[in-house]
Amino acid sequence: MADFVGALDQGTTSTRFMIFDHGGNEIARHQLEHEQILPRAGWVEHNPTEIWERTRAVIQSTLNKANLGHTDLAAFGITNQRETTLVWNRRTGRPYFNAIVWQDTRTDRIASALEREGKGDVIRRKAGLPPATYFSGGKIQWILENVDGVREAAEKGDAIFGTTDSWVLWNLTGGPDGGVHVTDVTNASRTMLMDLETLDWDDELLSFFGIPRQMLPEIRPSSAPGGYGVTRADGPVGGEVPLTAALGDQQAATVGQVCFAPGEAKNTYGTGNFLLLNTGNELVRSKNGLLTTVCYQFGSEKPVYALEGSIAVTGSAVQWLRDQLGIISGAAQSEALARQVEDNGGVYFVPAFSGLFAPYWRSDARGAIVGLSRFNTNAHLARATLESICYQSRDVVEAMREDSGVALDTLKVDGGITANELCMQMQADILGVPVSRPVVAETTALGAAYAAGLAVGFWNNTDELRQNWNEDKRWQPTWDDEQRTAGYAGWKKAVSRTLDWVDVD
Repeated sequence: MADFVGALDQGTTSTRFMIFDHGGNEIARHQLEHEQILPRAGWVEHNPTEIWERTRAVIQSTLNKANLGHTDLAAFGITNQRETTLVWNRRTGRPYFNAIVWQDTRTDRIASALEREGKGDVIRRKAGLPPATYFSGGKIQWILENVDGVREAAEKGDAIFGTTDSWVLWNLTGGPDGGVHVTDVTNASRTMLMDLETLDWDDELLSFFGIPRQMLPEIRPSSAPGGYGVTRADGPVGGEVPLTAALGDQQAATVGQVCFAPGEAKNTYGTGNFLLLNTGNELVRSKNGLLTTVCYQFGSEKPVYALEGSIAVTGSAVQWLRDQLGIISGAAQSEALARQVEDNGGVYFVPAFSGLFAPYWRSDARGAIVGLSRFNTNAHLARATLESICYQSRDVVEAMREDSGVALDTLKVDGGITANELCMQMQADILGVPVSRPVVAETTALGAAYAAGLAVGFWNNTDELRQNWNEDKRWQPTWDDEQRTAGYAGWKKAVSRTLDWVDVD
């Protein structure tokens, strides 16, 4: 068997390809950003053609860097930004519209109407999700209703839908020339269209959005021994490699963090934050604003479920300081600037740029900086931005404890912001539990590699994967209970100021 596994991570702001060995060590990577298209307030789009071009480029560059070819890869896995919605023509491969990104809020009236018409409870019961702008169903409906010719093409079977995993898989396996139209259970569970118990598209849910069933990809396990197809010889891999895994990015990070036992949790710090708690084969219905989602399904085994707290804006708040305000020149500078002050100086920043996700689910909220006085500087704002990442995570941890009865004893963390040591110390202080970062912080791609390798016997079982996990650093809490309680009370007060800002019909 070949010595390596490849993993494509198609994310919100960039696409990367990584190659791992049997020990879970990174061999090579290449990463390219793509444009964030912001046509109007609340709208966020990506160019699907650009994403495919970036995918081709990062695969070829990574293989070249490592001096490897397709015969060196035992398997290929894909992980992706979830909920982001693409519709394209299966005969030509041309997208009908830009990809509508998970952060986009243009479907707020669709979500509100579902609640008003009493359909919200059905969606929660079957799909495990609240009606929200976050998920794919409303985005597909918007494209069908607003882009000329799409509904007619969908009813004829020419217009097809996918999240970015489906788009990339379809292109890697031939595109218009025999491309495979598939997704996995984790991505399908983020659409508001799949029944969590049957793991199949649900006709009642499809009827709520007016979506023709023939638009939808076939749903397969996250790690599929039969595979999703093979890469084409004329594609970026340069030969046939079995495509054996696909997982949404947060589920992939859960696998990469080897959270295979009920009660184990991880928090990924990226564009947004996503905290997942493994609940095993049990479907736990949240009463506190969390999502019930598929965590993963390996082959013919029963699906493993999770409770998830999804936070829309964390790392992208730091990007906002850089790109819109210009008070830092790079993300890493946020730590140095925040260290110039000992505390937030009374300033709280709630980055509700596209409303608030878990546990609030308030599309009427908008961002607010509160507590300002003449004393405050850009350093206080930088510190408040990092604190907002940590306080939003605490909101989710509190909801998770209420739903599951499980109190965290350690939080496993991964993603780009974990390189910010001040932010990780703040997280330990605000939660009151240790925070643990693994040696391989980019666990999203690693999880996709693990799932792909398991399918072909590159790794024999999950116990073998646990042996690969090693801690890089641990942060212990330093705040006392009084400081922690006061800080969190200030945060909750700040959140209350963001609500009812936008009128939603």
